[in-house]
Amino acid sequence: MTKPPCVNLQGVSSIFVHSLIFFLIMLLSFSCRAEINLIFGLYTSDKPTTMVSKFRPFINTLEAQMTHKLKQPVHIKMHISSNYNDGVHALTTGKVDFSRLGPASYITAKNANANLQLLAIEAKKGKKLFYGIIAVQTDSPITKPEQLVGKRFAFGSEQSTIGRYLSQSFLADHHIYATDLAKFDYLDRHDAVGASVAAGRYDAGALKEGTFKKLRSKGVLLREIARFPNVTKPWVAKAGLNDDIAQALSALLIASDESNALYKNSFSQNGFLPGDDSDYDIIRQSMKDTRFFDKSSVK
Repeated sequence: MTKPPCVNLQGVSSIFVHSLIFFLIMLLSFSCRAEINLIFGLYTSDKPTTMVSKFRPFINTLEAQMTHKLKQPVHIKMHISSNYNDGVHALTTGKVDFSRLGPASYITAKNANANLQLLAIEAKKGKKLFYGIIAVQTDSPITKPEQLVGKRFAFGSEQSTIGRYLSQSFLADHHIYATDLAKFDYLDRHDAVGASVAAGRYDAGALKEGTFKKLRSKGVLLREIARFPNVTKPWVAKAGLNDDIAQALSALLIASDESNALYKNSFSQNGFLPGDDSDYDIIRQSMKDTRFFDKSSVK
């Protein structure tokens, strides 16, 4: 009877071990290159189509720079909430990974989830400051806030920093209170405020300077009668976002100056600055200011 061939089990074992090690190395390498999928949150302070066209080019560049910095493919989707409350909720519940918020929305979000992380603050000419505008029709006889007694006034969202809190504090500073107006309404978006004032549905309204200028450039008949300062917008990471990802986002945003491709985007040409929660204390104060509704509280 022919004897079966002799098998070198030690050799087979050695080959198996080496193959297993190679497989594990390849698996680990693949894992290290796994895609990072992030969601960037916005809410509709302007029309959704305007928001997409304004931010998508910037996010595309940020996506590419994150991929280079982390040495892993990074993909960033955009999620646009229909209103301020939904935008805050999306961030505080972790539905989105990072968001651009208005100052008042940031404070509301921070109150709901103290573990949110401030990544950076938008800059305007090297400062953390931009302006809200009180606007009237171009041919309106109104030239100063004190002339708004008995007039119709348009605010933005009830959660808007400029569209509500700061503008109402500003009006109270100039002795104009809710009871002094013929009527006032909240129209949700800055562009809606500008369009409604220009159309004569309201005598005056509060909107951000950027939207005011954009509407004017399109021929919308608006005129500024007053302005007031506001802190620029924060970019905020959700609670628990991976530290490496959060640090990369923060570093890339803050580095977005003339030497950075992010700077070339029309939205971010002013870049970003490091931020601190205390930068928004002035907004916290305006959100607690009840003078506009409670004239009797004015000393």
